[in-house]
Amino acid sequence: MIKSKMGVFLLTFSLVFLLTVPVFAAGILVKDGMQGNDVKKVQSLLIEQGYLKGSADGVCGPLTVAAIRAFQKANSLLADGVCGAQTYKKLQQKQTIASAAAAPVNKEEMIHKGEAVYVSATGYSAFDPGNGSRTASGTPVRHGEIAVDPTFIPLGSRVYIPGYGEAVAEDIGWGIKGNAIDVAFDTHEEALAFGRQDIEIYILEYA
Repeated sequence: MIKSKMGVFLLTFSLVFLLTVPVFAAGILVKDGMQGNDVKKVQSLLIEQGYLKGSADGVCGPLTVAAIRAFQKANSLLADGVCGAQTYKKLQQKQTIASAAAAPVNKEEMIHKGEAVYVSATGYSAFDPGNGSRTASGTPVRHGEIAVDPTFIPLGSRVYIPGYGEAVAEDIGWGIKGNAIDVAFDTHEEALAFGRQDIEIYILEYA
């Protein structure tokens, strides 16, 4: 009788284990400060979809958090900078759609049809000390717009910034001269994480 009960217990335990393990294995959580393969997976997806530049180093730092938040905002998700099950699922869906499209748009080809220019780029937001909430064009300071020297990049021009995405030149600044741009973010933290970088951008359309 004891052996019979033990057998039933072991069988039940095995079934519960087999049903439960895949659920946990499929789960993913990536947030600031974490390291490992899960971070690499998320970084790789963000890089492939243009939200993060560089290589997948497996360390979730400020740039990775900012990229996750940018992806979440672009896809109407809670923009908390944490990649949980919902965000990861959306990342995978976006990648699957892009890969399965019958005639996919090759973003790299599209980019290189534009004019490549090297610029000194600085992150900024409406929440930085001394900044207003509106651009020189009257639009809100937000992710997706940049400040430029109009004699270098005319207002209204569209550009592509690797790791950031497309943006429109809608703002100007007294300190922006020549090949310098300010890249807008939705939060002060994101702007600080971007910092100042010498990068190559692509002019998709001059205004």
